[in-house]
Amino acid sequence: MSYQVLARKWRPRTFSEMVGQEHVVRALSNALDNDRLHHAYLFTGTRGVGKTTLARILAKSLNCEKGVSSTPCGECSICREVDEGRFADLLEVDAASRTKVDQTRELLENVPFSPIRGRYKVYLIDEVHMFSDSSFNALLKTLEEPPPHVKFLLATTDPQKVPVTVLSRCLQLNLKRLPVEQIQGQFEHILKAEGVEWEPAALALLARAADGSMRDGLSLLDQAIGFGGGAVREADVKAMLGIMAQDRLPLLMQAVASGEASKVLQLIAGMAEEAPDFSALLRDLLLLLHRTALVQSAPGIAASSWGDTAPIEALAQQFHPEEIQLFYEIALRGQKDLPLAPDPRSGFEMILLRMLVFRPEAGANQEETGPAETPEPARAAEDRQASPPERPSSPSAPEPATQEAAPAPQPTTGKASLEEWHRLLPELKLGGISAQLAAHCTVKSWDGRKLVLVLNPEGAALNASAMAANRLRESLEAWLGHSIGLEIEVGENQAETPAQKRARESRQRQADAVQSMKDDPLVKALEGGFDGELIEESVKLTNK
Repeated sequence: MSYQVLARKWRPRTFSEMVGQEHVVRALSNALDNDRLHHAYLFTGTRGVGKTTLARILAKSLNCEKGVSSTPCGECSICREVDEGRFADLLEVDAASRTKVDQTRELLENVPFSPIRGRYKVYLIDEVHMFSDSSFNALLKTLEEPPPHVKFLLATTDPQKVPVTVLSRCLQLNLKRLPVEQIQGQFEHILKAEGVEWEPAALALLARAADGSMRDGLSLLDQAIGFGGGAVREADVKAMLGIMAQDRLPLLMQAVASGEASKVLQLIAGMAEEAPDFSALLRDLLLLLHRTALVQSAPGIAASSWGDTAPIEALAQQFHPEEIQLFYEIALRGQKDLPLAPDPRSGFEMILLRMLVFRPEAGANQEETGPAETPEPARAAEDRQASPPERPSSPSAPEPATQEAAPAPQPTTGKASLEEWHRLLPELKLGGISAQLAAHCTVKSWDGRKLVLVLNPEGAALNASAMAANRLRESLEAWLGHSIGLEIEVGENQAETPAQKRARESRQRQADAVQSMKDDPLVKALEGGFDGELIEESVKLTNK
């Protein structure tokens, strides 16, 4: 006997054999058992989820010689003929190849005639959305009031293209994508029956690649068995699917954690040698970040279908949850940008480089190294922060200054003036959203235990997530050396925020640069000799 592919060999023949789609199976079973049958059903859903299979089972249930029920016998001649695709009263039509109205009318000419052998004449029209408008119009009247012995079973992957007038005449049943766990469970059941060895991680990869379609999954399983020489192994499946580079994604994120851009690029170059699909690689990276976020949010959530969870747990320890959320957002936006990149590899490299640049620690390192270029002001600021009691409220009275030296320095440092809050931010070593949040705040009050900040309304979105405020509070506690309470109020600042100060200084530097250009003798000579005019917007500041 010739070999039969798994998708056909293991095609369900009864409702009980269906994998998933319990909501549709239950609706059809109740309708059959209670004799509440509609004259037209529309099965919708993506490819390979069981639309045509359910329609055939329904046709068999309607015409079984032992009576209409949700459990056809499967042994009578009619049941066998339906299974073999040769039942005369089941007319299967591919709408994609019969789009002309004349073909539809020819099909409907036989509707008034009684069934040849069965109880009902069943019209199974697949991909019905491919009908032309004229074909749909020809079908409408018959679909609305068919003879009692006729049932219409329509199937489509694109119900949006089916006219509303047709939809309103049918009972629509929407089939869902199958979850990975159900597909993997069916794979195990089939391989046990077929006597094929397998590795669970390999089946998990195949189930994810099926993308919710059981038929696609079984075709991949067939291919994996042939590729592996009669066994389904993880290494073979990865080679077959072209996802060998997936194993290096945890190493890639570890390189991001260490801030080694050269190592990141080296790893991507190694992946490129295997000619991977970088869009698929980006989806795998998103999946890795998602699982890392799950482990961080709910420890112990790791699923058995993940395979080796040690790399995920290691990443959960290396990165702050705020960073994982930021990386996920960068990768998610990268999916839209990847098709626009000059080539997939360069687009993937830019996504990883963005993670390096926008990582909160990167911003903190820049703030930390910035003052090092001007050591004297930095040392002066450090001296003022380390010795706040030396700044008495009355400089002319030395004795009160000596008396004020008795209290602990940390609470006094906490009672920062606006100038001290400006100087304090670089000491906190903040980065990312938390640094932006602090820069849009000013100090409202500080009692030694609780700090109240006022957040400028233009930066209110920065406080939408509690993670940024928690990061700011943790940095303040580390700097003060004890726990504090932090409250952030949104309102108009009475004084200038660090962000406003930076913007003002930037505008002033820009104005000074423009004025300097205007005063330059060479510029004046060009303006006079060539009747030129300085375009102020073209003057750009450079960081030395």
